[in-house]
Amino acid sequence: MMTYQTIEVDGLSIFYREAGDRNKPTMLLLHGFPSASHMFRDLMPALADRFHLIAPDFPGFGQSSAPSHDDFSYTFDHLTAVTTDFLQALNLTQFYLYVFDYGAPIGFRIAMAHPDWIEGIVSQNGNIYQEGLGPKWATRQDFWDHPTTAKRDSYRSAFAPKTIIGQYTFGTQPNRVSPDGYLLDIAYTQSAGYAERQLDLIYDYQNNIKLYPKFQAYLRAHQPKLLAVWGKNDPSFIYPGAEAFKRDDQNTDVELVDSGHFALETHAVVIAAMIKNYFE
Repeated sequence: MMTYQTIEVDGLSIFYREAGDRNKPTMLLLHGFPSASHMFRDLMPALADRFHLIAPDFPGFGQSSAPSHDDFSYTFDHLTAVTTDFLQALNLTQFYLYVFDYGAPIGFRIAMAHPDWIEGIVSQNGNIYQEGLGPKWATRQDFWDHPTTAKRDSYRSAFAPKTIIGQYTFGTQPNRVSPDGYLLDIAYTQSAGYAERQLDLIYDYQNNIKLYPKFQAYLRAHQPKLLAVWGKNDPSFIYPGAEAFKRDDQNTDVELVDSGHFALETHAVVIAAMIKNYFE
């Protein structure tokens, strides 16, 4: 059974989904952009017989508090700090980590700071390698190196309805993606202050790439059991980013599925089976 709860953390209301028996191993699921914990709506029931599952919405996303960017620093360091405090508030200090998209730099920050918390890692299109950056990242590098108001405003297209639908459907088989997920994400773009907080995070993403060598050093030092499962047709985080995990972590298994960025929309049951098999 899935439950939907909130908890106050650092003066914020953090929404989270929970499923499975609390006596079973915990798995923390960290969502990406422009989504929230609803992206795990099909995966969590498929894993609930083996895991206790927790999926929060980051501040500024989904059903969690979304303070103005004038009052809250929308950086990945800050989202990591709130997520860490969320985990400690729930007494969750031993878990498997599932990371996707934005969830990867947040999850790997947590893993670096608390390696003893991590039982294993699932990275689903959750990139920490230069090899995994698709062609669009060259344009973003120009924005980061030479920021202007006009360039910042140009990234409003990143959360336009057409772009969000494309993120869900590109690289998938026709008529396989339900509209539920992307229509909810589009609805969230209408919330007050959405554009400014997301533009802040797009600008701050450069600091995630700067941390890639440290994320990789964490893997080399701790060798967690890691499943890199990738929608192989993802144009944002291309599949060589999945294969690169093998270079630093000998306990890596790479699986490519015939899908795009939001691979759970088409392959949740398949990915759940991979997780169960690999972490048996």
